[in-house]
Amino acid sequence: DDEDAAVNRIALGLCTFTLAVALGAVLLLPFSIISNEVLLSFPRNYYIQWLNGSLVHGLWNLVFLFSNLSLVFLMPFAYFFTESEGFAGSKKGIMARVYETSVVLLLLMLLVLGMVWVASAIVGNDAASRPSLYDLWECYLPYLYSCISLFGVLLLLLCTPFGLSTMFTVTGKLLVKPRVLEDLDEQLSCTRLEEAAVSHRISSGKASCWLNLNVELLREQFFAIQSKRRKLELRHRASPWQRNLGYPLAMLGLLALTGISVLIVCVHVLELLLDDTAMPRGIQDTSLGQVSFSIFGSFGAALQVVLIFYLMVSSVVGFYSSPLFTHLLPERQGTPLTKIIGNCVSLLVLSSALPVFSRTLGITRFDLLGDFGRFNWLGNFYIVFLYNMGFAGLTTLCLVKRVSWAVQAELLRAFGED
Repeated sequence: DDEDAAVNRIALGLCTFTLAVALGAVLLLPFSIISNEVLLSFPRNYYIQWLNGSLVHGLWNLVFLFSNLSLVFLMPFAYFFTESEGFAGSKKGIMARVYETSVVLLLLMLLVLGMVWVASAIVGNDAASRPSLYDLWECYLPYLYSCISLFGVLLLLLCTPFGLSTMFTVTGKLLVKPRVLEDLDEQLSCTRLEEAAVSHRISSGKASCWLNLNVELLREQFFAIQSKRRKLELRHRASPWQRNLGYPLAMLGLLALTGISVLIVCVHVLELLLDDTAMPRGIQDTSLGQVSFSIFGSFGAALQVVLIFYLMVSSVVGFYSSPLFTHLLPERQGTPLTKIIGNCVSLLVLSSALPVFSRTLGITRFDLLGDFGRFNWLGNFYIVFLYNMGFAGLTTLCLVKRVSWAVQAELLRAFGED
């Protein structure tokens, strides 16, 4: 009815805002790196005077604020709002749902704040830290978001190595492989024969009343085979450049980006052991346009931006490819609203942890600005060191496993076995 439609529109609006914040969190660090290089290249240009440290600091603070707002308030409100029906005995309508959602959200926030208070008391069990527990803005919210950020960084640690290895499979499905790796003529011929056989069975089932066939199941099978045949025809009509040059270049590019990422992390591990300044501590007086954050200058900064986007795409691919989160994968025109909210929360957690993730691994030297650098665990050497070692080890393990599986599959295919 109209009431449910209005509720869905409000929830979708909150989801759209959350996705915009997630996109801003993804673009935050690359925009800062590019801004620094632009200011270095054109220090006295009148047309880029608007691009200064105050603007970048403000963007970091706004993204941090809206990330907190979306995770703590907007997305829980959207979920409870879609599930609410109003209190028993109250007049039905939008406001009744708003009242019920507000009460449930208030109780949830009190529960979460109580858990944070207990965790803070356990971690900082001294007389000096206890008075600060009563300061909501200076203690509760930074500590709460520090826990959420740590969870997001750990989620990136699990999803990104798996996504880096899965990117080869995904790219292989999207691009046309050379004829040496697959026989498109044979696949297309078999698909056409299979399509003709299923079509003949459907027509025979309609013409005769003696055959007991599930026509609906055969139709679904026919449409699936027809879609597969059209995709094979598109790949068969691909140009020789796409077929023989695009796939090898894409695979070499993925291999190079993955290798560079692992190499940078390994170098950062050595720096952590030798230099204390390699720790990802955030500072508030970073001035843009003074020095490049890469020893290779503008080329190194551009490489950092490419690696940050590549790691983010790999983390999303790994997130949706992992067995734990496969059920969250959205379906076209068939995704329920609660699943949309879950996807928005997941993407926001991954994207808001991306600046901390990139700085912790040493992908970039750009210091964490705003409240992103206030997380307590960023100054813990053992957490940062073990995190870098875990990323390098998991990425290497996933790549070796993926390559060994690919070689085994090709050998089985060469010997004619399934």
